[in-house]
Amino acid sequence: MGDGLDQVSRRSLALPGLLMTLGLSACGGPAPVRRAPTIAGVPDYGSGYLSCVPYARARSGIELRGDAWQWWEAASGRYLRGHHPQARNVLVFSRTRRLPQGHLSVVRRIVSAREIRVDHANWAEAGGGSRGRVAEDQPVLDVSGGNDWSRVRVWYPPIQDYGNTVFDTQGFVSPRLIMAAG
Repeated sequence: MGDGLDQVSRRSLALPGLLMTLGLSACGGPAPVRRAPTIAGVPDYGSGYLSCVPYARARSGIELRGDAWQWWEAASGRYLRGHHPQARNVLVFSRTRRLPQGHLSVVRRIVSAREIRVDHANWAEAGGGSRGRVAEDQPVLDVSGGNDWSRVRVWYPPIQDYGNTVFDTQGFVSPRLIMAAG
């Protein structure tokens, strides 16, 4: 019986150390890319494929339509816009050859003046296996000259690092409506 008690004692002493090790390992990097969740009102494009626009709309509460690159102008006069991130804001990526419809990312949290973490769907560079999937808590770096978030580098999960591409952005759209003067 004493031996059984010793085993229990050893296990209870080892458990906090194990939990601490597991907890610390979870803090090391961005969350993994995963299959798109079922979100009420967000169409699933088959096999879990999810576009960034309905995902951003569902996550932020911003009721805009159109391709991602159109959100900046569509928000004018309706939603607050700016060039500094806040949680739940949507970062609007410009339309480019690489991003013909632009892209939207929802700000999860601010890490520093030059780094944020975002959640977004369908972020994958050409040939990437993340197409149509949701990536949560993914790092984005501001590499603009004026610290205005007009040029960013985005975490690319397949290489577990920032991609080499610098993306132009239009700014952040806030879920806060502009109040009409009345």
